[in-house]
Amino acid sequence: MNQKLTILFSFLFLSICNLTAQYDIVYPKSESIRNQHCKDCFSAFQQKPKEVSFSIKREGDNLYFVTNDKKWFQLLFKNPTDGIAVDIVDKERYDCDMIFPESTQIKGEVLKPVYAERLKKSLKPYDRDKFRVLVGKLPSSLIGKELEYNILFLGNKNLCNYYTIYNLKSYGFDLLDMGMYLDSIQYNDKKVASLEEGYKIKYKTLRFKIPFQKNKSQYIAEDIKPLYDSLRLTDFNIKTIDIKAYSSIEGSLERNLELQKQRANSIANALQSYQTPVIKTTISTSENWVEFLNDIEGTKYNSLKNLNKQELKSKLVGGFSAEMEPILKNHRKAVITLSLEKKDKYKKMKAEELVNVFNTELKAGNLEEATKIQNSLFNKLKYLEGSPDLLRKMEVPEQLSYVRFLNNRSIFKYELSDKQLLIVNNELEKLLKLDPKNSRVKYNLAVLKFKIWRYNAQPVDENKFKNEIMELKNYGISQSLINRMLVNYHIIKSERYMRKRDYENKDKSVAYINDNYKKIPLRDIDYFNLAQFLTYYANTDRAANLLIDKARSIDVNEDLLFYYINLTVVDEDLTQTDDYRAIMLNAINLNKSRYCELFSSPEKDGITFQLLEDEYLRDTYCENCK
Repeated sequence: MNQKLTILFSFLFLSICNLTAQYDIVYPKSESIRNQHCKDCFSAFQQKPKEVSFSIKREGDNLYFVTNDKKWFQLLFKNPTDGIAVDIVDKERYDCDMIFPESTQIKGEVLKPVYAERLKKSLKPYDRDKFRVLVGKLPSSLIGKELEYNILFLGNKNLCNYYTIYNLKSYGFDLLDMGMYLDSIQYNDKKVASLEEGYKIKYKTLRFKIPFQKNKSQYIAEDIKPLYDSLRLTDFNIKTIDIKAYSSIEGSLERNLELQKQRANSIANALQSYQTPVIKTTISTSENWVEFLNDIEGTKYNSLKNLNKQELKSKLVGGFSAEMEPILKNHRKAVITLSLEKKDKYKKMKAEELVNVFNTELKAGNLEEATKIQNSLFNKLKYLEGSPDLLRKMEVPEQLSYVRFLNNRSIFKYELSDKQLLIVNNELEKLLKLDPKNSRVKYNLAVLKFKIWRYNAQPVDENKFKNEIMELKNYGISQSLINRMLVNYHIIKSERYMRKRDYENKDKSVAYINDNYKKIPLRDIDYFNLAQFLTYYANTDRAANLLIDKARSIDVNEDLLFYYINLTVVDEDLTQTDDYRAIMLNAINLNKSRYCELFSSPEKDGITFQLLEDEYLRDTYCENCK
């Protein structure tokens, strides 16, 4: 399960003269009065470690204040009249058919406060490493509704802090994937949203775009042959096709989507005609709003950004549609992702048979054939078609001419189980003595040393290790891979400085990473890890800047796009811009239900429906989710 990071929305002080006290809560009329009565409350929050979390949890009709730190809780309620009240907010406040709600300090129904003596006396252990105390009951009039629970922290009965709990997803960051050399460098690609599962894709993937001609829906094999030939598929079969087909925005939505579906199916059929194995095909269709809004930016058509979808469509007819055609024609396209499976003449043989054939071919000196058999065996073992113990039955002499096979076997052993880290490291050290200048072995040893260093598996001399990384260039390792390693070097350094509370040097390592990641070709998983790293070290703005161009791209990875929204949707200055509207429409195109669910309550796995206090977000939500 994904961990949840509770992000606290800071207090917004409003002087509302006609706001009457509810129960015995005092709403300070000036900042100076608030500071006077809330001094201890403010001090407790200033001393709160970032690891401390709190929230309101519902159990039946009971509402509990839950925290993971009893000591901080005791500090928070120092005086007899320090306490908590709950503001219960109903999602109906944001109904799209209602007038936009007036911005008020209290958004719902406030329950009777609970004060220090009862809070401290009634706090009980709860779940694992948590504590909770009853702070109210749900009124019968609100049962069955979608609700959220904001917290009023009171100091001497004065409202000091008002918190909305934002349910934002968080993922643990990792090092940039450096790959490992088998016959060539191979990356352990992961799905962005499934980092905790260690998901690896089985096939090589390719992504490209095909433009559509206006009103053309059929593609035949001859149309696709140049594309097929350019993929050099002699050694591969297409296993799956994912086609995201986009229409330009003018015209009927239903007609646009039907036309795109016809186009996508014709492309899939044309590709299928070139091979016998059946290609599993997934097709989705949508209108290309994001590129339309991107492309009119800064042009004489810029004012069109202020219109909603229906208003824009009503304008894009007749002569004006013809005038816009030079822009619109670029938006009709398919973004196609192919997963390719290497052709394998040994595919039908069992893993046990392959080991025997491999040993025979290697003894006969048929090294190229032995390589093909070894790769086929590795593929079977990776997907549990045989026991990993078969690796020990591969009879590879420990001689210079067989270093390639020995390296591959060791690295694959590590891929099957990272618990083999130190064993594989020792095997590669022996190989390096056999072949001291072997660049693949040297590179793989460096990759393993990162793991050893990060997890303290054994001592690593940091300065010596850095020199080893820099010296890889002398053995033909590309500067791009070395730069990737140096970024990882500073990721680990920053972690170690952080644990020592050496913030100055930690900041230097973070600055190095921020200055140098641009030198590295980044894949989606790299963007994701870097954004997570920067966010962890409170560089949220830099993390958002890292992802902004990806977020505005029509072929952005869905999980990356939603992570960007996760980072930025609470920033009211940003969400009210035209650029952000384009990003939201991009998310709606990719996964409309996922986008709309962001504006549900945390109990329904949303961020918070109180995001709809932002009129700009509410307009987009009501236009697309109602």
